[in-house]
Amino acid sequence: IKKQQQDVLGFLEANKIEFEEKDIAANEENRKWMRENVPEDSRPASGNPLPPQLFNDSRYLGDYEAFFEARENNAVYAFLGLTAPPGSKVGVYISHSKP
Repeated sequence: IKKQQQDVLGFLEANKIEFEEKDIAANEENRKWMRENVPEDSRPASGNPLPPQLFNDSRYLGDYEAFFEARENNAVYAFLGLTAPPGSKVGVYISHSKP
């Protein structure tokens, strides 16, 4: 978990993307908010969702795996709901099947 959190924070800091970090280990209110705001279909089969979980304000974006996939596809700004800065790589991917 710690490595994944550092990976997300490192990316955001390196790209000068503003964020607010909420500590769920030391703050019961933050932990409760995260658990209540992760959609039912994104929760693990048993137990509670684990950090990191990403939100844009109160809109749920996804977990670390979703963030990692977006980053690998150069689509992290779209994933975060942000406009990419000029000159950054922004991937547009269309899935299709060949006839």
